Amino acid sequence: MEQAAFTGHQTVNNINVYYEFYPHQTEKETFVLLHGFLSSTFTFRHLISLLKKDYQVLSIDLPPFGKSGKCNQYVYSYKNLAQTVIQLTESLGLKKMTFIGHSMGGQIVLNILHMVPDIADKAILLCSSAYLKRSKLPLILTSYLPYFHRFVKYYFARTGVRKNLQDALYNHSIINEDMINGYLQPFLQDEIFRALTRMIRDREGDLPGEVLNQIKTPCLLIWGDHDRSMPLKVGEKLNKDLINSELIVLKETGHAVPEERPIEVVEYIKNFLEKYQTAVE
Repeated sequence: MEQAAFTGHQTVNNINVYYEFYPHQTEKETFVLLHGFLSSTFTFRHLISLLKKDYQVLSIDLPPFGKSGKCNQYVYSYKNLAQTVIQLTESLGLKKMTFIGHSMGGQIVLNILHMVPDIADKAILLCSSAYLKRSKLPLILTSYLPYFHRFVKYYFARTGVRKNLQDALYNHSIINEDMINGYLQPFLQDEIFRALTRMIRDREGDLPGEVLNQIKTPCLLIWGDHDRSMPLKVGEKLNKDLINSELIVLKETGHAVPEERPIEVVEYIKNFLEKYQTAVE
């Protein structure tokens, strides 16, 4: 039986973190949801409504996105973001977790599994970021110019939320004003662009193959066959480098699988959980 949800802000690892927590009476499984770059908890709204019926759900706005802090002193590296998530789950007293990461959130999940191998029973990687290199030195150096954040803002204003959604989705017909406004909302204040400038400097490269080989946590990879941001070949390589993983490919689907295929994603997740539950029993 699902209970009343609550939203909150908590300062962990020297940053204010916004989260939504949906408790469940059975507490048989807790899903921790981590969104992608330029996104927020909003991207998981369909998944949350499906998962919270049977499970506990914690969805986190990764700094500096969504309603979380946009502090210039915070280190926006994947390692530090992973540490922030770990500290938040500890402060909430969560056990028996399954992480779900979309795009950049998937890379944060992989960092967490590498740093604390026994923190999660399983992980779900939705079109996960993988094998991206660190920003090139000229861009990092340029980011120190005064008012560089204005160039960042101008770049995102030029591409626009609608264009980014069209790139991320195979089915453009589901794009509506509510979706556009939901993704646009966190970018109406200048602070986000100052934080993104800092992220350009802080973001290290994605985990290399030799580190991925060490991750033993069972991972379910779900990919869209028309993903233009993280093409399917990335998922296939990740599936080879993770020694305990399986790959599901969704037809006629783009990068934003939580938007396009929430029902199918939840079905595959449930099947994945049942398979491992049966294996344990």
